[in-house]
Amino acid sequence: MADTKIVVDCSTGEVSEIELTAEEVAQRTADAKAYADEKAAEEADKAAKAAEKAALLDRLGITAEEATLLLG
Repeated sequence: MADTKIVVDCSTGEVSEIELTAEEVAQRTADAKAYADEKAAEEADKAAKAAEKAALLDRLGITAEEATLLLG
């Protein structure tokens, strides 16, 4: 990813490509890491819920389709 940003002046239509400051680069990196961490946590939560559901269905001795029929 380039360390620049595009700035558009809507009143004049002028487009400028500006170098990011060290603070902006650090913030972008921190934001990307926070996003990746949040997505990983969401995926782990989805996997845990799927495992819990599978375990419950296994204990009940029914398939997901059968559970849907019972609850639907």
